[in-house]
Amino acid sequence: MRFVLILTGWQKMTSEARNISDTVSDFILLGFSCRWEIRIFLFFTFFVTYIMTLLGNLAIMCAVSWDHRLHTPMYILLANFSFLEICYVNSDVPNMLANFLSKNKTISFAQCLLQLYFFFSLGTTECLFLSIMAYDRFLAICRPLHYPTVMTMKFCSSLIIICWVYGFLWFLLPVIRITQLPFCGPNVIDDFLCDLSPLLALASACVPIPGTVLICSTMSSLLIFATFFYIIGSYTLVLRSVMQVPSAAGQKKAFSTCSSHLTVVFLFYGSVMMTYVSPGSGQAESMQKFTTLFYSVLTPLFNPMIYSLRNKEMKDALKKVLGGS
Repeated sequence: MRFVLILTGWQKMTSEARNISDTVSDFILLGFSCRWEIRIFLFFTFFVTYIMTLLGNLAIMCAVSWDHRLHTPMYILLANFSFLEICYVNSDVPNMLANFLSKNKTISFAQCLLQLYFFFSLGTTECLFLSIMAYDRFLAICRPLHYPTVMTMKFCSSLIIICWVYGFLWFLLPVIRITQLPFCGPNVIDDFLCDLSPLLALASACVPIPGTVLICSTMSSLLIFATFFYIIGSYTLVLRSVMQVPSAAGQKKAFSTCSSHLTVVFLFYGSVMMTYVSPGSGQAESMQKFTTLFYSVLTPLFNPMIYSLRNKEMKDALKKVLGGS
């Protein structure tokens, strides 16, 4: 019922926005401008990447669900993170693949805003999930005696719900502001999705929009830096505790788990910071396109490999899922 109300409200909001900006009823997503042969090659490359991403993250979800030894907060969070990655790639990759084969690269005003909202909401949710995964490792390694009583399944479930709810609320205000911008004519987006910076650039070609740019930049920066520094601070304390573990085997296991988490963090945040800390700041369009491609398409592909290759329990569970011994 709540989802129906949200969709109804969104349709009303986008309808009102189109009345304001009635000169633009759709946008043109240029995507990757190249010869037909190269577009076919890119289509099959990203199609294989897309399928591998879905299968890899689905395998982790199945492994956690089917192996009762993995019914712990760390793996429950990882399974939810994998589900999030599946949602994330589905917010932009199918449309990108369709554009490779289509001569008509238009996307309606409402569809563009919906893609923007879901893409950013899922990205925000990913930042929050990486933060609570860091918190989970901090508790497990730095406060091992308190971990079973603090990180209960009920508390873990509450954290997961908070991530999803706040993830979809955080960028609601910027997206609403964008729906109210007067798009007066230019409608070509040199990107493969309806991203924030290209939309702000199109709107600023009509009227000055310093307020909207400031809101978007502030909320992007606040989210990115707050979660990033929290994660780095947590893992700094974790690594300091790991170095004090007397057992070499214990050090190796803890370091292996944390290093896989940190690899994902740096891959994701490195490209995100290059793109969204200062939207509309005049960053080279080609650079922004490839940084967006990296964290929205390639990082979800790498995550299952990063989390499984350095984790014995996950590797054993995946072997069972894939029919191995």
